[in-house]
Amino acid sequence: MAEDIGALIESVRAHPGVRGKAAIGLVREVFGDSDWQAGPGDDGAIVMNEGTALVVGGEAILPAFVAADPYGAGVAAVTTNLNDLAAMGAWPLALVDTVTGPRAVVRPVLEGMRWAAGLYDVPVVGGHLTGTEGPPSLSAFGLGRADRPLSARAAAPGQSLVVAACLDGKMRADFPFFPSFDERGDRLAGDVRLLAEGASAGWVTAAKDVSMAGLVGSLAMLLECNRLGSTLDLDALPVPAGVTLREWLLCFPCFAFLLCVPGGAEGECLRAFAGRGLAAVVAGALDDTGELRLQLDGQTGVAFDLNRESVTGLAVPPAARPAPA
Repeated sequence: MAEDIGALIESVRAHPGVRGKAAIGLVREVFGDSDWQAGPGDDGAIVMNEGTALVVGGEAILPAFVAADPYGAGVAAVTTNLNDLAAMGAWPLALVDTVTGPRAVVRPVLEGMRWAAGLYDVPVVGGHLTGTEGPPSLSAFGLGRADRPLSARAAAPGQSLVVAACLDGKMRADFPFFPSFDERGDRLAGDVRLLAEGASAGWVTAAKDVSMAGLVGSLAMLLECNRLGSTLDLDALPVPAGVTLREWLLCFPCFAFLLCVPGGAEGECLRAFAGRGLAAVVAGALDDTGELRLQLDGQTGVAFDLNRESVTGLAVPPAARPAPA
């Protein structure tokens, strides 16, 4: 039986990874309109230094994940940062970390980071460690260099929406995470650098990695900066074997990206991913409607109306702003 599009949209909107993004709006409340207003939805910040674009970003790992699987959390800290740098078109340079907790937890966290850093060929150059008997926590921060930075601000109507992903792997049973480490091995190091190559070559202008908000929620975050719209063709979406469409839309894949591709560059983009054995398809086109629609088996429904709502609270549309007192 085909998935009901309305029920699927309800699941996407109720996903904790999507709902949790609303808390980001607190940054705008405290700091006011600032740089993120020029590109909310980006995965890192661009710092210009003597003509060189440096990209910095950071990720906090879900505390429950750190406690349940410290080694896996260390791996995830590396993966999330490198995916963020990739989504900004950056070549990764270094990582630092902040980890607290009991020694029995902190040690496997660091071991996981060391293993993943070696896999991706990016050094962990420093950080902070506090031994405590309290609940563990882990954050990590990445630094990269971009020849031509990618930004949600560059997304525009008429560009093609490409979904690219590694389909090799198996869904975790305890967390909605789809790892590909065993299957891809050290090929992941080249995978995360592919977007920097594409940015330099011009076959991608904006991108976002699929993370805790899932594929649809992450796409909404990419589109909300310029209040763009798109119809995401779920029938065309590459999905791993043994994984349902719903599971794929709501999980955090090890390697999955949403790319805004200039007209005429689609072929070059798709060939670049195919050349590395990665799946990539044109799954839609950007428009100026502000509506993110899902299309499946002849059904179409609006998942997010970015004219009236914001996933992160950073790009609040006029219709959603409270009336002045």
